[in-house]
This record gives sequence, C-alpha cells and structure tokens, in this order.
Amino acid sequence: MNEDNRMRKGERRADPDRPRPLADAVLRMIWREQRISRAEIARQASLSRSTVSEVVGEILPMGLVSEMGVGESRGGRRPIVLEFQDDACVILGVEMGAAHIAVALTDLRGRVLAWQLRPYPVRTDPEGTRQLIAELCRACLDEWDSAPLVGIGVAVPCPVDPANPNAVSSVVMPDWGGCLDLDFLEKEFDAPLVVDNDANLGALAEHWWGAGRDVEDFSYIKVATGIGSGHVIAGEIYRGATGVAGEIGHLAIDPHGKVCVCGLRGCLATIIGSHALEERAIELAADYPDGMLAGGKPGIKEIENAALEGDPLALRIVKEAAESLGIAVAGLLNLMNPTMVVIGGDLARLGELLIKPLRETVSKRTLVSSVTAAEIQASELGTRTVAIGAATAVLKATLADSRLFPKVEIDEQAQARETS
Repeated sequence: MNEDNRMRKGERRADPDRPRPLADAVLRMIWREQRISRAEIARQASLSRSTVSEVVGEILPMGLVSEMGVGESRGGRRPIVLEFQDDACVILGVEMGAAHIAVALTDLRGRVLAWQLRPYPVRTDPEGTRQLIAELCRACLDEWDSAPLVGIGVAVPCPVDPANPNAVSSVVMPDWGGCLDLDFLEKEFDAPLVVDNDANLGALAEHWWGAGRDVEDFSYIKVATGIGSGHVIAGEIYRGATGVAGEIGHLAIDPHGKVCVCGLRGCLATIIGSHALEERAIELAADYPDGMLAGGKPGIKEIENAALEGDPLALRIVKEAAESLGIAVAGLLNLMNPTMVVIGGDLARLGELLIKPLRETVSKRTLVSSVTAAEIQASELGTRTVAIGAATAVLKATLADSRLFPKVEIDEQAQARETS
C-alpha cells in the first residue's frame, strides 16, 4: 500500500465541535450490543425517540454504524436495526518484550487480522527496536489494506507514569536513556499513540476479551523474562500514584537469593523469570543425564516443550517455579482478595502443569476460605494477550471520545441495499 494513501485513509476527523458525550454514550451502547434499534436505545438510555433519532443522525455519517434492515416488531412498525461495523477501522497493538517485538493488527472487536513477531534485544538496542516496531507495523498494515487506522497502542516492559508516558525506567531499560521516543510513529502513520505497561495491558485484554470478561476484580500476572502484574479493580486498571503498581516481580521471595536488576536480592524475577529458569536447567542437567535438556543450554521454549513431553527435569523446573509463584500469588490474594488470578506470558502455555502446583501452594498459604476459593487459571488469549491489550487501550480511549476515530468512507449504495 502506498504510504500517502495510508495517511489519507488514517486522516483524523476534521471535527472542531465541542465534545459530544451523549453521542459517545450512544455509540458505545451500539458497540456493546452490536445490533440494536433506535427504540431499544431509547428504552435502555431513558431517552426520547426524537433525541435518539437526532443522536443517531450524528453518528451515521462517521461510518462506524450502518442501518442493516428491519428487526422484530413488538407491536406497530418494524424497527430499523443499527449495527456497529467492527471492520470499519483497524488498530495496531505493539508489545515490546525484553527480547522480542510483537505487533497485532485488530478490528474494533479485538480480533487479530494480522500478526508479526520478531526476536530482538529490546533492552540493549533502543534505536533498532524503534525501527523494527515501525517495520512490523507497516508489514501488518500491508497484510490488511482495507480500513483506516485508529491509533497505535504500545506496551512497554517497565512501569509507565500516565503523566509522562515517554519516560522509561533507567533501572529496567538502562540503555534507553530514560526516553521511549516513539512519537515518530504518530507522524509516519498519522495516528495517535497510547503507551502503557505490558502487564496492565495484558489485564485489559483479559478483561475485555479473555478470562476476565465480566469480572470486576482480578489480577493478571505475566511470567516472561521479567514478572509483572496488572490489577483490575471495580472494572478499571489500577496503576497507583505514579504508575508503578503491579511490580510483583520485585517482591523479595528469598532474601539470600541472587541480585536482581533492581539491586535487591531474591526478587521473584530472579527465581522464575525466563533467564532464571534457563540457568536452573543447566544447574540440574547433571542429575538428569538422559533427559531431553541434557548436554546443552536450553532456552525457555525448549524447557516448556520438554515439560509438555513429560521430561522429568523440565517438570521439576516448572513445579519449582509454580511453588515460588504461588508464594507471591498467596500474598496477593491475602492482600487484595481478587475474584480471579490469570497467569499469562511464556509459562501460561503449560496450562495445568503450571496451574495445578500453583493452586496447591496457594491453598497452603491462604487461610481465609473466601481467599482460597479465588479462581486461578491460564490466559485465554495466549502469547498475543499483551499486543491485543495495547490495541484495546486505543479502542477504549476512542470509544470514550469518538472524535478520535478517523474518517470512514461510507458505501451509501450498499447501505441502501441493506435497508431496502
């Protein structure tokens, strides 16, 4: 796709009007219901039918909602059904891992339309990371050349202060000079940028589309190179005063353990992070000379694959990791009492191999029955969770203020055929 065409298709709405909270609320209702009549909107929102007709008249030219034929009558004239067009626009979600970049292109219902994943030393090569993000974004858009771009969400592997999203932790990402510097993406793709912590965005994805749907209070824990957690409280992501809430990876599990990148000893990340598990496999390899992991330096994927094949060494490593994670989860349950804990990241693909010993450890360390009963399960969205969450953050912001949506070309002839 020609770059100039992409920028025209992603052009922001030329809408200098004041904010339209009523139109935004009705648009969110149509998005939530997917198909709904004006009469039903009036009933649910306690609005007059004339007001609803006026508001819908403002919404239809945006190209996000179409009139899609007639619905069932409840007595009287059959209503015209309004349908939200999930494919009217697309969103880019970027996950910056410690050692990879992943980009998802989604529709307005969180469905992945295109996907790109590339291993990369993110923590040590900021400029190369920036260029690779742009490259993978272009590749996803080239796969799906049919809709304007709403925005770009970016998940970063460190705390993010909402008041200064361009700042990155010099402790976690020392080579980045304290700055994310991804503003060039806004210019290249003519789309706004939303930045947040990776675990927060994993929690957002699970809340909108995954295991945490309709759950008002739950925690999401990402187990990867680092360990992070995102917390949904009363349906919203909790970030703390400066965006640091959720750094569960730096809970001290073993005060005499290894030194963490944060400078403390025995942090959870030094025990169950990917590098720690790889080192543990090397330490124990001599005890399992005939095992699948003997005679080499296995990576985390090899350890996971061996565990799924029933390899004794790999299963031992997973069990130990589950027990250490269980100590942290038990403390989390005792402190916050969420309804559910969702485990994501690398180890989540192991399913019950990880979750069962994790639950057993938690049950021994939580004394209150209501806490012990909290549900613990693996992510439903798998390895794409965080990138989907990054796209979802853009969707959430745009549904809150519909002026952020780009222009959408309306096929008036097709719409007329649907309503005839």
